[in-house]
Amino acid sequence: MKGIAFAPGHVSAFFEPVYSPQGSNHSGSRGAGIALSLGAISQVTVTPASEQAITVHINGKPSPAQVTKTALHHLISTSCVHISVSTFLDLPISQGFGMSAAGALSSTLALADLLHLPAENAIKAAHYAEVQLRTGLGDVVASSFGGIEIRRKAGLPPWGMLEHIPGNYDVVLCVIGKKMETKKILMNAAKLREIASYGRYCTKKLLENPSVEHLFSLAWEFTRKTNLADTIVLEAIEKANTQGMASMCMLGNSVFAIGETSTLCKILSTYGTVYCCTVDANGARVLQEK
Repeated sequence: MKGIAFAPGHVSAFFEPVYSPQGSNHSGSRGAGIALSLGAISQVTVTPASEQAITVHINGKPSPAQVTKTALHHLISTSCVHISVSTFLDLPISQGFGMSAAGALSSTLALADLLHLPAENAIKAAHYAEVQLRTGLGDVVASSFGGIEIRRKAGLPPWGMLEHIPGNYDVVLCVIGKKMETKKILMNAAKLREIASYGRYCTKKLLENPSVEHLFSLAWEFTRKTNLADTIVLEAIEKANTQGMASMCMLGNSVFAIGETSTLCKILSTYGTVYCCTVDANGARVLQEK
């Protein structure tokens, strides 16, 4: 048996981490971001086994894939099966594109489809893995819904609440510096308090006037005030802002922008590797019936 699913990448414009004593269903992040047409496709096969085993290949190479394995284990509990996963990622990891979430979510959706489990179980398992391993907070929920979103309340629905900002845009991404370890930042209590304060402010302001323009202006403010961006990233954003709207991908040494697409590609290509995509309006989905 074989299942295939796609999960969009996701860029967080700004965020407020929320860890609830009630557990991962209520934990996550408030904030805003954009689901991307570039993401992860996972092909999953299941065979009977004497003990549980999960093997993962990413872009053709064996991978420890801790988030994906944790999510799949959470989904199937103690079932004795061998799960084989082949995931292809369109974008680099640890650059603020939500690739660990997209890889895990596409895998759990494909497996849930194979085992005739509800899609909600797949979303829950991937979200649980990201929160537990501190690799992300709001990406799974945002990727599952698609579009340009405001995460009003943290966590999984019905506790978590999202609103959409309508619009379909070309999105230009640029990877500028080395990988940024999300876990390191999410484990730094002092930095987390600072991020949470600015993230709460930006979410509140965006809800008062929800528009793409306001999202980008608040994202740029969040980037400057949290001091998460280095000098080159800040310079690239400033240059891109002359031809559109741009900010830093949270959390990565990378930039996302919309505006004059060809000019933005030209400007940003002088800083690093450029990817062009669009807003993914549909969210994570099974691609093919088995």
